[in-house]
Amino acid sequence: MSPRAAFPGEVRRAAASTCSRSRLRSGSTVLLPSMLMFGVILASSGLLLMIEKGILAEVKPLPLHPAAGEVSRRLEERGGDVELEVLRDIRNRTIRSVCGQPAMPRSVWELPAGQRRTVLRHLLVSDKYRFLYCYVPKVACSNWKRILKVLDGALESVDVKLKMDHKSDLVFLGDMRPDEINYRLKNYYKFIFVRNPAERLLSAYRNKFGEIKEYQQKYGVEIVRRYRKNGGKSAGDDVTFSEFLRYLLDEDVERMNEHWMPIYNLCQPCAVRYDFIGSYERLNEDANHVLEEVQAPSFVRFPERQSWYKPVTAETLHYYLCNTQRRLIKELLPKYILDFTLFAYPLPNITSEFCRQ
Repeated sequence: MSPRAAFPGEVRRAAASTCSRSRLRSGSTVLLPSMLMFGVILASSGLLLMIEKGILAEVKPLPLHPAAGEVSRRLEERGGDVELEVLRDIRNRTIRSVCGQPAMPRSVWELPAGQRRTVLRHLLVSDKYRFLYCYVPKVACSNWKRILKVLDGALESVDVKLKMDHKSDLVFLGDMRPDEINYRLKNYYKFIFVRNPAERLLSAYRNKFGEIKEYQQKYGVEIVRRYRKNGGKSAGDDVTFSEFLRYLLDEDVERMNEHWMPIYNLCQPCAVRYDFIGSYERLNEDANHVLEEVQAPSFVRFPERQSWYKPVTAETLHYYLCNTQRRLIKELLPKYILDFTLFAYPLPNITSEFCRQ
């Protein structure tokens, strides 16, 4: 692992687990849209000064890599979804570029033991349909687990109204022998679903501290006690978003709860070469694509969103980000920079001009 640049204050701690691993050697990157180039350079500390000054507005995009332009031209000729395919091409090239660096892991066996346990614990197995799915909490993983149970015959339908048991009737790659793990990693179809990191964090915050008493008692009480004066009497159900971010800033990434651990750390896309990366923004379309790829029965479909579900809208995200201290967001970004970079999500815009809109 290459030596890490010295960051001021809290940024040093925040970047320790992920930032130093994502550096690219000079001249080794391809031309990407500005949000990706911004993220990659930022991860090497070059643009942390911009973060310190609050310059997080979107900048004019750089030209696409020539090959991406060729993808666009060919898709236009045959009437394909140009924007989607170019995005996937960019995402795949970015992952190859970052993961191709000498310090990055090439297999799960090159990971430290704790990181290896995490990813193997999140890879679900379908031997019948020969696929591996790395589940990411707050990215529709409950519905994917329902599908796995239906495919395995443990559940009659994805629409069965039962509280989701996240352990029973599921097969985890981490429970297998090394030779069994290797065979499946080499021969099975592998996929993950990703989500805008800022939106995922807000979704986890609203759900766990606004609705789930277990999380309020286990995490909320401690967060309030730690970050609020005279907060000892809190029941943990009144954690503010700023307090939550302060907690994340002080947490070791490798020890985080899975609901807010970065996707990179959960699924290790450098150590595991995924065949498909779906997105929360195109959930139904991408899910149908996966079901076709694994040749699932036609009666198995991705579940409809529950009527009680409260999605995180752009307006909601704007409200929370713009009413949070910029310093917290700036200092937290390096912890999630690989998620923003590898999966082609723009950094949050928290400039005064944008927040006044």
